[in-house]
Amino acid sequence: MASPYPEITLVRHGETEWSATGKHTGRSDIPLTAKGEDAARKLAERLRDGTFSTIWTSPSSRARRTAELAGFGAAEIKPDLAEWDYGAYEGLKTKEILVERPGWSLFRDGCPDGESVMQAGARADRVVTALREVSGNVLLFSSSHFLRTLTARWLGLPALQGALLVLDTASISILGYEHDMGEPVVRRWNQT
Repeated sequence: MASPYPEITLVRHGETEWSATGKHTGRSDIPLTAKGEDAARKLAERLRDGTFSTIWTSPSSRARRTAELAGFGAAEIKPDLAEWDYGAYEGLKTKEILVERPGWSLFRDGCPDGESVMQAGARADRVVTALREVSGNVLLFSSSHFLRTLTARWLGLPALQGALLVLDTASISILGYEHDMGEPVVRRWNQT
């Protein structure tokens, strides 16, 4: 049964060379692979029944291209939807970071010369505030760690709780409300 309240549909961008190999891709503008473009095209079928009053995308070309291939090329670019700034860890895999910094966790420790969890959480809070001001359903295209942070903040949890959520490339998740608009929930998660 459809919810009588607005829903926020989150779409993680399609595969890139770096996402396929586990490299942290924050501000580097890495294009979609052929597989990522195919998956983005298939999103059109999966999103075709949605009615969206607002469509937003991260400024990254991977998110914008995913939106375009999914049939939503007119999405408004929102700088706050950008992926985390990984600073010194940009382009590195978690296992490479752990050699240098054992026990490191993005959601707890942030990144040197990049963003802290507090900074990413503050951006997510601005997006949540903007989402709650929209009347109608919203479609968002962004990246994994930021969408996980956004979801934690949507639920009223500390941003570091985004660590408990995982998102695959070209996945669809839906945020919404349960009994009333004072009860934010996750309605669906990581559908591929």
